[in-house]
Amino acid sequence: MSNTEASLKEAMSSIDGAIGVALVDYTSGMALGTLGGGKHFDLEVAAAGNTDVVRAKLRTMEHLGIEDEIEDILITLGSQYHLIRLLKAKSGNGLFLYIALDSAKANLAMARHQLRRIETSLEV
Repeated sequence: MSNTEASLKEAMSSIDGAIGVALVDYTSGMALGTLGGGKHFDLEVAAAGNTDVVRAKLRTMEHLGIEDEIEDILITLGSQYHLIRLLKAKSGNGLFLYIALDSAKANLAMARHQLRRIETSLEV
């Protein structure tokens, strides 16, 4: 099991094209940890905004009577992929991993695989 900082470092170093990564509490919208980003990519703003995305999807599933779990939410931009992975572990309830990727450098299937692997070792 690894802590938040180690997991975020692993995501940034093991996922090709990573721009920034965050562990986010979607009940509050606060990032519990961030790594990467920069002057033109504020991960705190991204964490809060993606919290709204997660909440909206969960609310929609409830209204539709869909009794299933969200694995990933993918947002594709012209030059980036934004991947949101809701944590399944009991200690990760209400949390998601968020990663922004440069689409020219990233392999989306491998990024999803790596996030799943990181999730299993994450200790919150």
